[in-house]
Amino acid sequence: MRFSDRRKRFRAVLEGNRCVHPGSVFDPISARIAEDIGFEIGMFAGSIASFTVLGAPDLIVLTLSEFAQQAQRINRASELPLMVDADHGYGNALNVKRTVEELEMAGISGMSIEDTELPQPFGLVGQTKLLSVAEGVGKMKGALAGRKDPGLVIAGRTSAAAVTGIDDAIARGQAYEAAGVDAIFLVGVKSRDQLDKAAAAIKLPFILGGVGPEMSDLDYLSSRNVRICLQGHQPFSAAVQAVHDTLKALRDGAATKDLKGIASADLMKRVTRDADYQRWTTEFLRDG
Repeated sequence: MRFSDRRKRFRAVLEGNRCVHPGSVFDPISARIAEDIGFEIGMFAGSIASFTVLGAPDLIVLTLSEFAQQAQRINRASELPLMVDADHGYGNALNVKRTVEELEMAGISGMSIEDTELPQPFGLVGQTKLLSVAEGVGKMKGALAGRKDPGLVIAGRTSAAAVTGIDDAIARGQAYEAAGVDAIFLVGVKSRDQLDKAAAAIKLPFILGGVGPEMSDLDYLSSRNVRICLQGHQPFSAAVQAVHDTLKALRDGAATKDLKGIASADLMKRVTRDADYQRWTTEFLRDG
């Protein structure tokens, strides 16, 4: 199967002894850049998918099919093991099962399902509401039932540390661990004391969202069984700024030769895999 090798490489990170930062990617070219630079894993977030596909904020208006299609485009173009943030799984536990089926077919290597009530319920604007532990467990079981390739990593994600406290986050992590997930994705852990407590109670490898300066130490994170730690999704914002500045400069009358930050012809050829296409053109289209 085409995606087996990259799933093995993804699992090797989880089973290793070092924490890595994933490259935040959003389309085929950004994934190829992350691959060429040497990132071990790519991360495609739900928020970035909403920006990329819809040009809309992260309010869970993106559909599963739109998300899976963009993940498939990324995976077709790159050999980078891709983790995705599948949010709430687009519905209840049955929808979660379907979500896993679609994303597995799209070629992802790992995914997380969270226990936040999404989309945001009426009357709770600006507030984060967590599902019950029982419903969260049901979603994890649905995710595992939807997986056909045992190489695919499924992580249980919770924001409880920032909503109801680290003790609840640990209880949820333990419940999802017992349900059979492969990793626990903790969002909102802000101190070493919190992470130390979680690491003492949960055996599975951790994935962390953005952490503060106190915790931004790969040696420390590695010692606490953190294997993936997100740094944020600045590449997409950087791309938006670059497009904005270039279009504005052109609109304001700048000469093309004076534009700043333009990719060289060599870089464009590399990220579009021009050499491969030139070879295929010669092989398939040459007469005789």
